Amino acid sequence: MNNATPARGAMTRAELTSQPEIWTEALSHAAQFNALLPQPGERVLVLGCGTSYYMGDAYAYLRNDAGLGRTRAAIPRELNWVDDDEHIVVISRSGTTADVIALVEKYRDTHRITALLGGLDTELGRLCEGRVVDLGFADEQSVVQTRFATTGLTALRNSLGLVPSTLIDDAHAALAAALPMAPGAVRQVVFLGHRWSVGLAHEAALKVRESAGFWTEAYSVWEYEHGPISCAGEGSLVWFLDEVPEKVVAKIAATGAQIYSNALDAQANLPLAHRLAVELAEVVGRDPDTPPHLNRSVLVVE
Repeated sequence: MNNATPARGAMTRAELTSQPEIWTEALSHAAQFNALLPQPGERVLVLGCGTSYYMGDAYAYLRNDAGLGRTRAAIPRELNWVDDDEHIVVISRSGTTADVIALVEKYRDTHRITALLGGLDTELGRLCEGRVVDLGFADEQSVVQTRFATTGLTALRNSLGLVPSTLIDDAHAALAAALPMAPGAVRQVVFLGHRWSVGLAHEAALKVRESAGFWTEAYSVWEYEHGPISCAGEGSLVWFLDEVPEKVVAKIAATGAQIYSNALDAQANLPLAHRLAVELAEVVGRDPDTPPHLNRSVLVVE
């Protein structure tokens, strides 16, 4: 009998490296998922907390830019209004996110609501019965989200016809690629995105922050020079997820920061960023499987 204690971060590593296969499974359910998700011309409100909000923000930019209908993403506690004709999409891995439940209960009799969930046997699963994009095959044991969020984004992008044919190959490449900077040399990581990938930049920064307790930031590539660049210097890693404007690169290079970009789809950068997060956690002696002060779901609501 092998009673060896699992290596620190083993669960997170296993789940984050499963993403190419899990994204492929999501694409195999396209007809079922697309029938539930918003149709062209509908106005859409996406609700989620933390990672789920960032995925919703990316989807909102993509859907707006594709001209498929006005789409906005919101954090439940920051929501000011709901239009009468909005199709509400909620994203929750646990299905027990209290702030999301409160809004579903409030609007379920007056609005069309679709939920992307990690399982049907949950409070949100019961409230949204019949209108659930069931991502149970992407659910996780880890506290920090890995494959659930990116699988949800895969389904949302596919419903818009915006999954590139290279996405799965890019995900495999991200798992095989060398890390952009030796973890012991990093003091700060900054992720830069443009439009839909700004949400992904925030998500990448959150992974590093949650897993390693590290100094991370995220901005629009066009916002970075308006103040945040003043923190850049030796030991800074500035990671472009999308557009790489030469004039911005030149100004960052002058700070002494290391600049990184690749040819991968912006979404495929998330597994690579999470790999860096796990390695940074190792450097500081932190277990990414059990980050302090975090739970799989925030249950308390006033």
